[in-house]
Amino acid sequence: MSKISPNGPSAAKGKLPERPSEPETPAEPIPRSMPIEPLSASLPSLDVSPEEPGGPQRTGAKSSKGSLSSSERKRRFMGRVSLAVLALGFGLNAVYMGREWEEDELKAKKMKIENAPSTRWARTKERFTDIFDYFNKPAWPELLPPPYPPPHQKPLTLIISLDDLLITSTWDRQHGWRTAKRPGVDYFLAYISQFYELVVFTSQHSYTAAPILDKLDRYNFFINHRLFRESTRSINGKIVKDLSYLNRDLSKVIVLDTDAEHIGTHLENAIIIPKWKGDPSDKGLVAMIPFLESISIYKPADLRPIIQAYQGKDIPLEYGRKEAEAKARHVEEWKKKNQMSISGSSFASMFGISSAPQTPRGVPPPTYLEQKRREAQMQYQEEQKYLRDNKEQLENLLEQDQQAMAAEIPGNLWEAIDQFKGKKKHMDDQPPAAQTSSPVSSSSQPAKA
Repeated sequence: MSKISPNGPSAAKGKLPERPSEPETPAEPIPRSMPIEPLSASLPSLDVSPEEPGGPQRTGAKSSKGSLSSSERKRRFMGRVSLAVLALGFGLNAVYMGREWEEDELKAKKMKIENAPSTRWARTKERFTDIFDYFNKPAWPELLPPPYPPPHQKPLTLIISLDDLLITSTWDRQHGWRTAKRPGVDYFLAYISQFYELVVFTSQHSYTAAPILDKLDRYNFFINHRLFRESTRSINGKIVKDLSYLNRDLSKVIVLDTDAEHIGTHLENAIIIPKWKGDPSDKGLVAMIPFLESISIYKPADLRPIIQAYQGKDIPLEYGRKEAEAKARHVEEWKKKNQMSISGSSFASMFGISSAPQTPRGVPPPTYLEQKRREAQMQYQEEQKYLRDNKEQLENLLEQDQQAMAAEIPGNLWEAIDQFKGKKKHMDDQPPAAQTSSPVSSSSQPAKA
């Protein structure tokens, strides 16, 4: 067997052959007198050299002002002119908005000259805010028509809320929305309508509240006017029933509501009563009748001081106590007068002088309020009897009105355009049911007895 040399192929696999080392040459020392040459100017450098005293060199480019075209200069000029005209117009408008108040303007704003802003800045601010307050105001400047001439117009106006006062509504998954009438609401509306012009003012929209009011006053006998959400205004995001738009003397207006925020602008006219939540034994609405009828009977010049005197009190209890005290004084005065008349008649009978017959002893005469209340009760009974006796006729009139209203509804786009132009539908275009029955308007219904 031959031996493998250590310098053979197997040794080359495990280790590379070493490179022969070159002889080291000693480094030559740099002479101290040899200067170090700077780097080439073409290479980038991080060194920041200070500017030359002469300042930056001009590049020779033209300025942007001189390089503008004629159309660009004209456009800039017109922009400056437009801005100047806009500023001038704004200033002149501010001066004009600070002018003195005009009579028609104060009437439209429901203000008096002594209550209107007096300084120029205040007038400017008031008129400027009115521009943005347009959509927060009621849909009409006067919510009610002008009052009827006397004696047809009732002297006082009663504004009644609907929700949680006359009715209450509840919702559940099984039945949906359900509405209940407050106990005594029919009697309240029928009886108190003798004394007041009744106006139902609700924050609901007309399409939800009108069917409810049709149920409460089927023949439009008691509720004179209906005001809905469109008649309210928005103040700081809250719904407010602004009485200044009513077109009525506010010294003759009473408001029955359950939310003070709804009458925040005229709290001196408001009577806030607790909300009705569906209690079938509730008597809060009927208990308000004596107080309201007494105000209407005595007809004070201004209702607001009376309402303010009862603020924060239980009006039915407080007024009942005062009426009982007045009745007691009336009885005491009657007893004194009756005793004097009895002694005078006995003295005259001693000399054979006859006297006029006296009222039965022990029965004091009714007070003025009791007499008027008795008359109102009799009138209420007569009205109810009239409604019962003429119910069939009233139902026929109501059906005719509904048919007439249905006949006026346009059947297509062209009829709607004709109605918008003021043209009326001809009888030939109406359905047979509308032709056979003559329409009767609500004004032709028999008046209240």
